[in-house]
Amino acid sequence: MYRHILISGGAGFVGSNLAIAFKREFPGTSVTALDNLKRRGSELALRRLISAGVNYHHGDIRNPEDIAEVGSFELLIECSAEASVHSGYESSPSYLLNTNLVGTIHCLEAARQFSADVIFLSTSRVYPIALLRDLPLEIKAQRFDIPERQSGKGWSNHGISESFSLDGARSLYGATKLASELLLTEYNEMYKLRTIVNRCGVLAGPWQMGKVDQGFVALWAARHLYEGELSYIGFGGNGHQVRDVLHVADLYELLKLQIKQIDVANRRTFNVGGGRENSVSLAELTQLCETHTGHCLKFGRDDRTREADVPWYVTDNSEVLAEFGWRPQYTIESMLKEVFVWLADNRTELEPILRA
Repeated sequence: MYRHILISGGAGFVGSNLAIAFKREFPGTSVTALDNLKRRGSELALRRLISAGVNYHHGDIRNPEDIAEVGSFELLIECSAEASVHSGYESSPSYLLNTNLVGTIHCLEAARQFSADVIFLSTSRVYPIALLRDLPLEIKAQRFDIPERQSGKGWSNHGISESFSLDGARSLYGATKLASELLLTEYNEMYKLRTIVNRCGVLAGPWQMGKVDQGFVALWAARHLYEGELSYIGFGGNGHQVRDVLHVADLYELLKLQIKQIDVANRRTFNVGGGRENSVSLAELTQLCETHTGHCLKFGRDDRTREADVPWYVTDNSEVLAEFGWRPQYTIESMLKEVFVWLADNRTELEPILRA
């Protein structure tokens, strides 16, 4: 294992959970979490990081000097991002561009200085919106789905694979992530950095401060438990949209396998998600939350579809399964069970953040 791991975005949901997991399993490894604490709930993650023995460094990847202050490291896990696909549509994209693109450049420059390995957490939203909307979907019970016998290049009933076309617009968020992927390829070629790209779908688990446009599993659970408000937005306003969901602990297990076989994973791009077995529509998630809590909310409905929304995205995990023998261990139900326990145990702190 590496002597020093730097995790950018280390106080965010994904970064903090990865940092704590690495420190817990490899106590002899120095783990540093770099974060600007901009996201709500970051102060709760900071407390957990310090308690776990993770080094916290307050900084912003938009400022290369902040990264330089960390000193040398052997592995960079790049988790930092303005993570909303809707960023830039109704306001300036400046923070998005400077964080997701310029910030990545600063991280890569630091990695180049120390010849560090780089794992970049990209996103499924690199795939074009129009192409995802054009998939031949049908309504089955409470969800959109692709008919079993239909398929095309990079798509099928099993999900979206790495060969799905990248030709088209994808939102500025998706564009910054795809541009960052291209930069990783160039740094790999020019400077011989070992790099891995994981295009992650929806991630979930305890300590996620869910919002309407990100972290919807935690948001749905919190609003049901705390009896807040929710709405179905777009595609008819019936909650038929489908995503697959991956527990952050399953992502951690994959990263360990990739690190162990880094020469196999080097310069590769993988689609990573919960897969079809762990896919859920909003309407189905509502039913699961009602079963857990006994609370039935009155839903708002808005059939107007937002610019960046897509009706169906499920990850085809075939490539990571073939290369690493990895498959998710958490189900939607087991994820929800964990999240509800977390929400109940920390209600005093979490309800003001997640109920409104």
